[in-house]
Amino acid sequence: MQELTPSELLERLATLSRAERRAAGAELGLNAAQLDALSYLERCNKYSDTPAALADFLCSSRGTVSQTLLALERKGFLTKTPDTADRRSVHCALTSKGRAALAIAAARDPVARGLEQLEKAEQARLASLLLPVLRSAQEAHGRLTFGVCRTCAHFRRRGRRYRCGLTGEPLTAADSERICREHEPC
Repeated sequence: MQELTPSELLERLATLSRAERRAAGAELGLNAAQLDALSYLERCNKYSDTPAALADFLCSSRGTVSQTLLALERKGFLTKTPDTADRRSVHCALTSKGRAALAIAAARDPVARGLEQLEKAEQARLASLLLPVLRSAQEAHGRLTFGVCRTCAHFRRRGRRYRCGLTGEPLTAADSERICREHEPC
């Protein structure tokens, strides 16, 4: 019997994960796009919690994302706050109901459960193998990388202090672990 290729394995894992995500979302009254939006907003930083950034991350239209966010806000899964510097822009934040929904969906994710079976070193090795594949695909299609702040070319560290070299703003240790739309791979 022929083994599945890495591409086939990744596609099969993604299919299983999406199917379980859709089922969990249906139980919560959410569609897959709404769960994807909540997942992103849970992981992004303060520069990336806008509808425009979410549209870029999901490779979706701004109109579709706007409708997704309106539904999530109506259902009580997130709140929107106008930007203090630019009143045309809004920042989105999860409510406790939104975080609870994500926890329920995550607990049902078969891929996450399968990866938990691996040792931490194996998980890190797998991530290090997959990251260049992701970056290559993003570059080939002109997509933003949306990487974690501490892996960004703009990230500055001096002892235990962190700063964004792009904005000049100080960052907390927690900020350094969040996804940023301005991410530039080192």
